[in-house]
Amino acid sequence: MNSIVLLSDDKKKSLLLRFCDVYKSVLSKYSLFSTYMLSYFLSETIKVSPLLDDGISSYQQIISKIHCKEIILVIFFKDCYTCRKRPIFENELFGTCDLYNIPYATNLAMAETFLNTLLLGK
Repeated sequence: MNSIVLLSDDKKKSLLLRFCDVYKSVLSKYSLFSTYMLSYFLSETIKVSPLLDDGISSYQQIISKIHCKEIILVIFFKDCYTCRKRPIFENELFGTCDLYNIPYATNLAMAETFLNTLLLGK
């Protein structure tokens, strides 16, 4: 399964929403996953399957999907100025991406680069 994970810090939710709107044609070709609340926020723009309600469980689900080779890309718009709520789980997520060679974008420029690459590859 080719799936993309969409995540963001609270202050970057509107950026993720605009990003999904602009790249809807590319994203709609893939199964999309996000945290429960974020998937609800994005649901008016694009179809996103929610992960478990608890933030920690969401990270564990994503990591499990990476281990099962279901994820091809993680997009996580981070707010560098906000105190990290779950740095251990984020480090584990990014470490797992590195281990399995899964690209991850933490900013708009990289997310656009990855999606444009997917667009060219299809």
